Amino acid sequence: MRFGYKYSNLLTRLVVLAVLIAFTGCRSMKPVTMPAAAAMPEAFSKTDTLPVPLLNWKDVFTDEELRTLINTALSNNYDLKSGVQRTIVAGANMKLAKAAMLPGLNFGVTAGLDKFGKYTMNGVGNYDTNLSPNISRDQVIPSPTQDYLMGFRSSWEIDIWGKLSRRKEAAYARYLATQMGQRWLETQVVAQVANMYFELIALDKRSEILKRNIALQKKGVEIIEAQMVGGRATSLAVSQFKAQMMATQGSEYEIRQAITKTENELNNLLGRYPSKIARDTSSITKILPDKIYAGIPSKVILQRPDVQEAELQLRAAKADVAAARKALLPSFSLEGYTGFNAFKIPLLFSPGSLASGVLGGLTAPIFNRGALKNGNRVASAAQLGAFYNYQKSILQGYQEVVTQLSAIDNYKSAYQLKAGEVKELKTALSTANELYLAGYASYLEVIVAQGSMLNAEIEQVSLKRDSYAALINLYRALGGNVTK
Repeated sequence: MRFGYKYSNLLTRLVVLAVLIAFTGCRSMKPVTMPAAAAMPEAFSKTDTLPVPLLNWKDVFTDEELRTLINTALSNNYDLKSGVQRTIVAGANMKLAKAAMLPGLNFGVTAGLDKFGKYTMNGVGNYDTNLSPNISRDQVIPSPTQDYLMGFRSSWEIDIWGKLSRRKEAAYARYLATQMGQRWLETQVVAQVANMYFELIALDKRSEILKRNIALQKKGVEIIEAQMVGGRATSLAVSQFKAQMMATQGSEYEIRQAITKTENELNNLLGRYPSKIARDTSSITKILPDKIYAGIPSKVILQRPDVQEAELQLRAAKADVAAARKALLPSFSLEGYTGFNAFKIPLLFSPGSLASGVLGGLTAPIFNRGALKNGNRVASAAQLGAFYNYQKSILQGYQEVVTQLSAIDNYKSAYQLKAGEVKELKTALSTANELYLAGYASYLEVIVAQGSMLNAEIEQVSLKRDSYAALINLYRALGGNVTK
């Protein structure tokens, strides 16, 4: 009797010691100290004066052909479809984390067979029970002893410290993060489709310019050949004109290949095999807005889907740290069962075989505390990494908006100057042709004038394309608003 008391007292002390060790270990884990976040400027630029930011792609892109392509990409793009599956997986993980807080209930059928020795507690107990005059024939325990159980078993870890709830919080934040990631991916796809669409139109315009110049150069070759027959030009002049024409013809074939390549890349974004892309070549001639309002940085940047995704990942990392710290605390669980239990199959479903039980336990980690502490260090480092990624997303978003606002202004000014240059070069070419025919200019001056005008026209188209690309990239930098 005294031995049993000492054993019980020792067991109690061990349990209390385990609890104290767990609490002390949890307090010894220092919380993560987060660095201070850098302050964001109050405005993107001094020219932001219009009242409404460009966020909805349907307001930015009015070309019906482009709208059709964007809607096709939003429906068929395989990256977007894969993103939907990632969101589904994150939602399932969230439900699993939520289910971990609920009691588990299982139905089972078990059967066992035990042969107890004479000098075991069960062996002596069964032998003594069978000699009792108070038991019936059905209550005699056979040897070997069979054990049959059919019923329900339940286990439930009670979340007394909030460990499971923090894991659920982390899973929910990651689910929301995948939704933001999907929105950001949609914005990327819209911007990519728009960029490729205007690249195709720019290539079409370059092709038109080259074809027009090829036609002019052919006429120039015919004229110079006629002059050579009349003795007014040399074979050198004829060769120079022909070489210039063939160089332009070669460039036109390069443009054809670039069109094919860009069309195939765009079709890939649309989730379909190569086919002809319908486009309105007049779209690139439309005038861009005089001024673009980007909005207040602290509001616009924080609404970007990628920034919100990074913020949610940071929230999930914080919850992971809290859960890792609470894993060092003792866990309290309840286990229970109810069903039919008997040592003879014929007696299994009798009313006397109905049995039930419940067991509560407090478990504190001892030997695996090192692993739990390392898990906490991993979670803490991940939280810091998520914080830096969040700050990087904000910084990158601000930089992208400022860059594209500047690009729109600079490309617009460059385009206006280039348009004036093209006008002057057209006049110069016309004058050079007239002077050459009158004998006051050499054929080299005509060739130089033709080449200068061709290059300037090509550069003018490129600047207009770059202007539209800056507007598209600004839409993307502002976070976009993708609605099908």
